[in-house]
Amino acid sequence: MSKTESSAKAEPKYAWYRELTGYHWFVLSVASMGWMFDTMAQQLFNLARRPAIAELLGKGATPGEIGKQAAWATAIFMIGWAIGGVFFGVLGDRLGRSKTMMITILSYTIFTGLSLLSTSIWDFNVYRFLCGLGVGGQFGIGVALVAETIPSRARPYALGMVQASSAIGNMMAAVTGIILGQMEVSGSITGAWRYLFLAGAIPAPLAIVVFLKLKEPESWLKARSEKKKMGSYGELFADPRWRRNSIVGFLLGFAGIVGLWGIGFFSYDLFRPVLEKTFRAEGLTGAALAGKVTTWIGVTSLLQNLGAFFGVYAFTYLTNYTGRVKAFALSFVAAMGMTAYTFWNLRQISDIFWMIPLMGFAQLSLFGGYAIYFAELFPTRLRSTGTSFCYNVGRFAAAAGPFTLGYLTSDVFGGQAEPMRWAGVSMCLVFLVGLVALPFAPETKGLPLPE
Repeated sequence: MSKTESSAKAEPKYAWYRELTGYHWFVLSVASMGWMFDTMAQQLFNLARRPAIAELLGKGATPGEIGKQAAWATAIFMIGWAIGGVFFGVLGDRLGRSKTMMITILSYTIFTGLSLLSTSIWDFNVYRFLCGLGVGGQFGIGVALVAETIPSRARPYALGMVQASSAIGNMMAAVTGIILGQMEVSGSITGAWRYLFLAGAIPAPLAIVVFLKLKEPESWLKARSEKKKMGSYGELFADPRWRRNSIVGFLLGFAGIVGLWGIGFFSYDLFRPVLEKTFRAEGLTGAALAGKVTTWIGVTSLLQNLGAFFGVYAFTYLTNYTGRVKAFALSFVAAMGMTAYTFWNLRQISDIFWMIPLMGFAQLSLFGGYAIYFAELFPTRLRSTGTSFCYNVGRFAAAAGPFTLGYLTSDVFGGQAEPMRWAGVSMCLVFLVGLVALPFAPETKGLPLPE
């Protein structure tokens, strides 16, 4: 009998959350809020990106120029994200989980807020890069903290809860976009994108709570007391086991990240012309048109992330029965199929109410897997470093995703009537990268965290 089988048979019948103490709930709440507000900052950028760039470029900017600068802003944000993941991943193993989490929260909230002061594309992109540093650091720290604090049986469910909080953060951003869009329609505000970034600065006081109340996990304190080398990329790649896990995790993360940031989150830009055409036919122009489009883009985001919330939880429970590898295989196939279907068929407002949630469900189910699986691939002294490597380094390559989508849209399929549809469907092949990596992925279900 395998370790996994014996572990599954010995599992208690009562609910996993009954194993949690008050402090366990506190750690889970802080990690979830940190990641929730992090993803809120990410999604606020997605919602504000195009109107911000259009205003900063001026009235003479063409849709092509706006799209090109939007791709640059996204790439710069993701490069900052990747660098932040590399840096703060190491710092989390060396300095500690709680102290590093405080720094990352301050980073992404402050620079999201400062984005509202942008007067040109140049300073806008500087703020995006600096915000990206903090955004990139949060995930690996939070996952390591929860994995090392929560009892082993409850760990996958707790990590799934942390990742599900990302969908809540995205939905909070969407609701903010809807409210501000309505205010812009009414004429009470102009330039709703600046207020979107202001909303992203509100969670900054959470860093104080982290500083005052959060303790370092006992396993991290033990590893440090044993004078082990903490947070080293040399150590990560010198050992064949950790090297293989890092490469496999990187490939799994790369496929999902390109799929989401290079395709999925551009569904807003795919849908925007549909909205503009519909509302112009109703006689709307100027601020009224912009506000109503902003409102409906917010609705689209809300629906996508509602699906994402259930997708993350679906993976959490699916992997309890199938194991990690089979759950990933099913999720990659679902993400590829549903994303391609949505990009090819979304043509009217009513379509968003079922296509967009299903695409969000399929794409974000993968991210539920990343939260659970990456923490199980590395020892305590390298857990933050390894998790951040798998989740964030792929963003260096994924930063090319928007340009690839743009190249396919303008050059390869430029002669088609709706080239973005062809480009989006073609890019769905990236999910095959994750499927190809799975035969090399170790199964970790039911096993203790490695040390």
